[in-house]
Amino acid sequence: MNWLRRISGRINGRIATVAAHDVFMAAVSFELAVWVRYQTYGKPQDIFFLWHGTATFTVVCALVFWRMGLYRGIWHYASLSDLIAIVKGVTLAILIYLPVMFVLNRLEDFPRSAMLLNWPLLVAFLMSSRLLYRFSKDGNLRAVFERADDGLVPVLLIGAGDEAETFIRVLARDRLTGYRVVGIVDHKRTRIGREIRGVTVLGGLDEIEAVVKHLERKGRKPQRLIITWPKLDGATIGRLLEQAENLGLSLSRMPRLTELQSSGKGEMKLEVQPVQVEDLLGRPQQVLDRAAMQTLIAGRRVLITGAGGTIGAELARQIAAHAPAHVSLLDNGEHALYRIDLEFAESWPELSRRAILGDVRDAQRLAVVFAREQPELVFHAAAFKHVPMVEDNPNEGVLTNVMGTANVARACQSANVRVMVQISTDKAVNPSSVMGASKRIAEMICQDMSLTASDCRFITVRFGNVLGSTGSVVPLFQRQLARGGPLTVTDPEVTRYFMTTREAVELILQATAAAPTGDEGGKIFVLDMGKPVRILDLARQMIRLAGLTPEVDIPIVFTGLRPGEKLYEELLHDGEAPQPTRLAGVNLAAPRVVDHQFLSAQVEKLAAAAAARDTARTLALIRLLVPEMLTGPDQPVAAKAALQAE
Repeated sequence: MNWLRRISGRINGRIATVAAHDVFMAAVSFELAVWVRYQTYGKPQDIFFLWHGTATFTVVCALVFWRMGLYRGIWHYASLSDLIAIVKGVTLAILIYLPVMFVLNRLEDFPRSAMLLNWPLLVAFLMSSRLLYRFSKDGNLRAVFERADDGLVPVLLIGAGDEAETFIRVLARDRLTGYRVVGIVDHKRTRIGREIRGVTVLGGLDEIEAVVKHLERKGRKPQRLIITWPKLDGATIGRLLEQAENLGLSLSRMPRLTELQSSGKGEMKLEVQPVQVEDLLGRPQQVLDRAAMQTLIAGRRVLITGAGGTIGAELARQIAAHAPAHVSLLDNGEHALYRIDLEFAESWPELSRRAILGDVRDAQRLAVVFAREQPELVFHAAAFKHVPMVEDNPNEGVLTNVMGTANVARACQSANVRVMVQISTDKAVNPSSVMGASKRIAEMICQDMSLTASDCRFITVRFGNVLGSTGSVVPLFQRQLARGGPLTVTDPEVTRYFMTTREAVELILQATAAAPTGDEGGKIFVLDMGKPVRILDLARQMIRLAGLTPEVDIPIVFTGLRPGEKLYEELLHDGEAPQPTRLAGVNLAAPRVVDHQFLSAQVEKLAAAAAARDTARTLALIRLLVPEMLTGPDQPVAAKAALQAE
């Protein structure tokens, strides 16, 4: 127990020192007040001529200060709370002292007005010592004026720019936001030591741990890191997430300046948002030509196939925002179509629209729909996209992805549609699956139509995975997290390109609106997907976003690549040299051109084989049309012989 006695002795020694200081200051302030008051009378007196009054006042202060806990305060953390406690203690001591002295000697020779001077003197003496001590430790007194019990969450900002200045300014106007900024870290070391609205930039992004420990020593440890720099890349946000986990902090982000809400009085309303999976991509926001998109859509009749799917529904939403004359929502799924139609009824009740149940496989149904709806713009998003499922059902994949695209393209040409936009995928590049190969053939059909059609423009837009889309890895991980894990990853090295649904659709509309009308024939618009993301890293980051620790709270297991899957995806064939466009985030690629007669004949044979559910012949014809197909089921010898005989 010796260690306990030592600690107890050290604590008591410190309290005794503080008590001695405060009692001494009480005696000094009393003597000084009395001396000054007699000086103003013109009757100077010797020091301690009222020694009994000084002694009594000192004893009263010692008892009052002890009872009110003034000695227990740690000077290193002196604040407004300490000042308030001192004011209360001094006031109470004086109020007790006066009646005590009246009882003892009827306040003989004691100028009552001296206490009016004693009160501010003693408050100043007690507080100044504490402030000087804190200043010697911290180098500034800003923290003194922050109440520790104000209920505000201390936060450390990541990024010293316009957004940080806005954040601090909005907090100053509205304390109900619930945050108090205790410091900033920034990627530019030249900003360290400088201030934004009185808040100091304490270090760089690589010094967050040291900054947090520095603030903790001062009693100002942040509880949350808030990202205020919108240009952080996904890898950096991932590292911040890991650091926050190690430090026991949460990580949030400030909404972008364009997302700040108005309170209705012209003032901005700040709502900090949790970091989402989308933020881990860290993709810079592209500057969009809204005027061109408005010109493309406003006042026109638009038809969207697959309108109930992830891409189709987002296309419908963004198109609705540009005031089309009429929107036709086509989907073969009743529930998915009902949901997007209901959303339109709630969000755009005045917009002319029609929800149409129909399958792109049905050419006759499409002919009826196109004749009635008379679309000017067609966005073809209907497709089967789940790789293993299409691998197990190749004929169905061909009928929807290949023949469905051919049917829509022919309907567009027959109905004199101005523009048809085909939505493609990176899985069409050097495909290893039936799904990817079927989308590559769909690209070839639209490419051929763009070179041979005279009135309708055919545009193909190719991009990678969309975060949160039906059947993608993010919803899968979310379901597995909800069940308590484990998270399943096919291979430790598997990577994928990712883009948010909103960004993908924005760039689709941007490419369509700003596409040149002369030199894009036969070419494909390829969206810049940035750097591929390792799925294992994504799994770990999603676990951290849930406030858990990877491999501790939630295990990760590897299941092996499924049929048709690749370790990594590609956006361009080796022979498709990308050509930049004037659109940020959009490139042009020129894939090989297939002879029109050959393509038409083989597509018809492919349609017949798929309709007859002749799987061997279907796979053989796919390989004939897409010779770059990397892997997949081997063709039966009979199918090869049949093709060679033709």
